[in-house]
Amino acid sequence: MQQRTVGFFGIFSIWVSANFVITTILTGMLFLPDISFLDALKAIFLGSVIGAIPIALMGRIGTKTGLPTMVIARAAFGQKGALLPAAANTVILIGWSWIQAYMAGLSLDYAINFLTGYSNINLFTILTQGLVIFIAIYGIRGFDKVQRFISSAMLILSFTIFYKLFTAYDVHSLIQLQLSENPETTVIIAFDVVIATAFSWMSSVCDYNRSAKSETGGMIATYLGYILASMLALGLGAAVGGFSLVLGMEQTYDPVVLLAAHGFGLVAAIVVFLSVVSTNAMALYSANMSFLNVFPKASFWKSAIILGVITVMGALLKERLMTHFFDFVLFIATLYIPIFSIMMADFYIVKKQRYDADDIALDKKGLYRYIKGFHPAAFIAYALSAAFALYFTYVSPLTIGSTVITFFLAGILYTVLAKMMSSSSIAKGKSEKTA
Repeated sequence: MQQRTVGFFGIFSIWVSANFVITTILTGMLFLPDISFLDALKAIFLGSVIGAIPIALMGRIGTKTGLPTMVIARAAFGQKGALLPAAANTVILIGWSWIQAYMAGLSLDYAINFLTGYSNINLFTILTQGLVIFIAIYGIRGFDKVQRFISSAMLILSFTIFYKLFTAYDVHSLIQLQLSENPETTVIIAFDVVIATAFSWMSSVCDYNRSAKSETGGMIATYLGYILASMLALGLGAAVGGFSLVLGMEQTYDPVVLLAAHGFGLVAAIVVFLSVVSTNAMALYSANMSFLNVFPKASFWKSAIILGVITVMGALLKERLMTHFFDFVLFIATLYIPIFSIMMADFYIVKKQRYDADDIALDKKGLYRYIKGFHPAAFIAYALSAAFALYFTYVSPLTIGSTVITFFLAGILYTVLAKMMSSSSIAKGKSEKTA
């Protein structure tokens, strides 16, 4: 308890910095011209407001127990069963780091080239991720201090860009932008993607919110911080992409290039660089926490360095990383949503907010061993709901999207199966006593 020292503004800053990142801006850019700018803003607002709810609720579990996300997963999946989502989470977070580190390298290269004329993308990608490794090793107190500065700087810079964009260019032309004749993205799908973006942070929220001073304060700070960052980042992406189309420019995955054409390149490069440093530090820290959940005897700082080196090597793949970015976001949603729906259903419904944190962490009483360390209810619910999400995302996409449906399906399946298995176990115990 004495280590839960991060206050309201600290948690708020962490989640502003977390979601105000280049990949979120890029996601907003991809909405236009399939849907209008105003429809994009509606999808962004609703998706952010709704998507932030499970993040805040999940974060409360971390504050209440004081445990990282993937350790908490043991309560629902079993002491051994939780190793699977932890291993998957490590791999996925490294993938996120690859994409973002490369884009940070691009941004830093642009800024240095603008100021000095020197260009070396590989070098600046390595230097950026080196700074990320240092912050991640320093731990949660490093985030608390660094994110206060980064979040404030990003908010100031983003409002500056918004102001210049909407005063330098015709807003009416943006609103009246001609839409695609054969759009692949509808308003509902855009809403679904915004929700999926929120779920991409579910695996990390407890890692940071476990250090919050209070449950209520941590929840409110997480909710408000995430919503603010999500609406600003996605909205900025939609505005930049829209104005670029109005001016007849070709869209690109690097918003710095687009903003440079509007005269805001240096400011955009600084925003992107700061956002990636903060977000990648969080991703590397959480990847390391998941890795330690699988290999608890490993050294924290040594494993952080090893994972950090892997993120540097992957980031040097450059453009090959960006080819399937949108598919990567949706794929994460199909893997993540059932896991965290099951975890939340376990805590809030099945276990009625009563967890033995010591036994989850140390396994002395065996309360969460289930059947040889695995909880069948969790794995059956996960398999069925993940299969549902994969089928209705890739094979036969739903016009209303599958994210929200998958979330509720996984939670309901788990709740029913867990209670059925619990009742069966109780009945078996009574019959054995009677015999």
